[in-house]
Amino acid sequence: MFQRRTTGSVVCPSCGSLVGVRDDKCYTCGRRNPGLWGFGPALRNLGVTFSFAPMVIGASATIYVATLLLSGGAIRMDSIMALLAPSTPVLFLFGASGAIPVFTFGRWWTVLSAGWLHAGLLHIVLNMYWVRYIGPAMVDILGPARTIIVYVAAGVTGFALSSFAGAFLNGLPIPLLRGAGFTVGASAPVFGLIGALYHYGRTSSSIVKQQATYFAVQAIIFGLIFPGIDNYAHLGGFAGGYVMSAFFNPMTRERGDHMIVAVVLLAATFLALAASIITGLPLFR
Repeated sequence: MFQRRTTGSVVCPSCGSLVGVRDDKCYTCGRRNPGLWGFGPALRNLGVTFSFAPMVIGASATIYVATLLLSGGAIRMDSIMALLAPSTPVLFLFGASGAIPVFTFGRWWTVLSAGWLHAGLLHIVLNMYWVRYIGPAMVDILGPARTIIVYVAAGVTGFALSSFAGAFLNGLPIPLLRGAGFTVGASAPVFGLIGALYHYGRTSSSIVKQQATYFAVQAIIFGLIFPGIDNYAHLGGFAGGYVMSAFFNPMTRERGDHMIVAVVLLAATFLALAASIITGLPLFR
């Protein structure tokens, strides 16, 4: 999968021109080491090898099972949304975000990890349904690497807004908008996918815009009906996805550099989960 190529031509990750795998620079755009030490082709194939939706669903399900196993007898059955819910200390350990983790404990990196955690069986099933439903369409529009970037970035903006609101905005008389002390779930990055889809629809397809609006209205109504839904995270995720789509311009092709950024963001997410567990163990015990 990560086989290094030492001969032949490769595609420059910046401009898409053909260059020699050993060339010092691209003679079209001037990029240094366009062959990425021979690993450029393997990096470009990552998006084909690892499909977006199965990757997100597999990782989220694995982490959910791990949090349940570690919760043991403390698994909560509080309500339909908290059915088979990991305990709050375990969610904190794995990287829950919100005003308390971010501003009280200084765990700022949890804006990266919280989108991979879930607070109940129905919670993860609904979120993964939307990942499976919207994810392939976004991959077709943006490409696999840029879809990953949108997903991770929207999670960051969503949980950052929710954490900030939980710390500083809860005194404002805004109905149905309450910042969270603790918050988890893929709904913030899912709203980012909807935001990116809405941006694409606005600029390229009225049918896609209508579909994205329908998705957003459905999710907003759900968030208004059910208690405990983090609507600030949804708003922040939608805005993050919309802005990232505008930055990328979906009408342009995906470049090799995008895959590099996507891999870096996934690595940063893994490090955020690891940092949460390592720094949280003394508190957990």
